[in-house]
Amino acid sequence: MAAAAVAAFVATTASAQMPPPAVAPATVRDGVSVVGVDLSGLTRAQARQLLREQALPRIQRRFEVRVGRRLFVLTTGRLRLRFSEAATARRAMRADAGQAVRPVISFRARPLAAFVRRATEATHVPARNARLRIGVRRIATQRAARGRRLRPARLGKSIRERIASPLRGRALRPRRERLRPGVTLPELRRANPVILTISRSGYRLRLFRRLRYARSYGIAVGAAGTETPTGLYRIQNKQVNPAWHAPNRPWAGSYAGKTVPGGAPDNPLRARWLGIAGGVGIHGTAEPWSIGSAASHGCIRMRVSQVIDLYRRVPLGSQVLIR
Repeated sequence: MAAAAVAAFVATTASAQMPPPAVAPATVRDGVSVVGVDLSGLTRAQARQLLREQALPRIQRRFEVRVGRRLFVLTTGRLRLRFSEAATARRAMRADAGQAVRPVISFRARPLAAFVRRATEATHVPARNARLRIGVRRIATQRAARGRRLRPARLGKSIRERIASPLRGRALRPRRERLRPGVTLPELRRANPVILTISRSGYRLRLFRRLRYARSYGIAVGAAGTETPTGLYRIQNKQVNPAWHAPNRPWAGSYAGKTVPGGAPDNPLRARWLGIAGGVGIHGTAEPWSIGSAASHGCIRMRVSQVIDLYRRVPLGSQVLIR
């Protein structure tokens, strides 16, 4: 009996020391708001009603995304956005005095992703590389231009943040990041220090340095039946006093299939050689009177002094346009 009495005494003392259980307030504490709507002193039912009347219209406002001159509109209906007044009112009832409560909102992620993708693709301006168009008389250039594009992840994040915090506004002006071109005009100039153009009808070879006209030379080109080929080529090889490997063709006569050493009196390739393609190249000639005519077997003939001058100016890999 004594033990029972002690236990009863201890239980009574403990219960007397425990704080009374917390009782939820019957009304929202002072200064509690949702989306700028003050709910101070309201019951849960009153809070729900006021949220429906004042907060819901603010939450249902559409999003307007302006990029440059383009305007993209995203409605909350498309997002299937839902605002729970009941759950938000419960949050408000538990909130401390002066607290701004976040509304309970749900939406579909797929329509948001589709909207962001559409806005991103519609406003994407790709970067433009510098270009050159080689003509016989001139080289036309087009400067590079920077591109612009939205960052879809950043735009999607901004919209989600404004869904959760409607007071931040629904009008967005996202900045597009700049895209660098892959090739600029200075890079084109460095990649093409020299370009040659050959006019078969005008019997002229023109040299362009850093895409600008520098000088020209008189030439002879292929005669009928052995025309100089047309197209865009590159200088494949270079030689001083080249040997002549005579092709096995009837016009080569007794030299057909033979090799004539460089510098030999009967070698038609004088002084210098700049190979283009298929055995065709630029070389000096012992027949300067043929310059200005269609007289060769496909090669481009030049005066010896001029081919020596050209040789030192043209690096391997230089582009050659023949028309």
